[in-house]
Amino acid sequence: MTPSRGARVRASTLSRSRRVLLLVDFINPLRFEGAEAIAPQAVEAARATAAFKQRCRGDGWTAVYVNDNFGEWCSDVSVLIRECRRSGGAAAELARLLAPKDGDLFVLKPRHSGFYQTPLALLLDELGARQLVITGLAADYCVQSTAMDAYVRGHRVWVPSDCTAAESAQQKELALQWMREHLKARITPSNRDHRAAKRHATS
Repeated sequence: MTPSRGARVRASTLSRSRRVLLLVDFINPLRFEGAEAIAPQAVEAARATAAFKQRCRGDGWTAVYVNDNFGEWCSDVSVLIRECRRSGGAAAELARLLAPKDGDLFVLKPRHSGFYQTPLALLLDELGARQLVITGLAADYCVQSTAMDAYVRGHRVWVPSDCTAAESAQQKELALQWMREHLKARITPSNRDHRAAKRHATS
């Protein structure tokens, strides 16, 4: 886990945040099978997430980037962002829209779920997180895996439907439906249900 842009944040100095925004694999060079199919939807989701993240920041929510290390065990956020910018196209646009800001936190993950073999659970405990708002790529892989692990750990889950993407609209809809039915996740657009999320987290 590293804070963004070289900021130095110790666990003992973290502000409490009952609601935490997770951004899963948005910092992404898009070098995988199916990347061309997901790229346009990924950029749309990133635009919606960037606007949503700004509103969340104004309300004092903590943003945590949970990002694949793409097999590079020595990489960090600055390396990933440079790689995305170097790739150009949709990858560069994702980095432009959602580059971490001061105060954001960053966790590298080796597999699909943001919880598997990472310090995410410990970080969320330090933050006092109760509700996780999960955005990112892809809805039917890493977002769904992270949401499932969040649910079994007792977190309330909201997956804003406009802030995630998959290789097809059908794959995305099936994933969102599965999370709604099996994880009791809130599945609604970010621009319609932001205030309702606050009530959901404290009820």
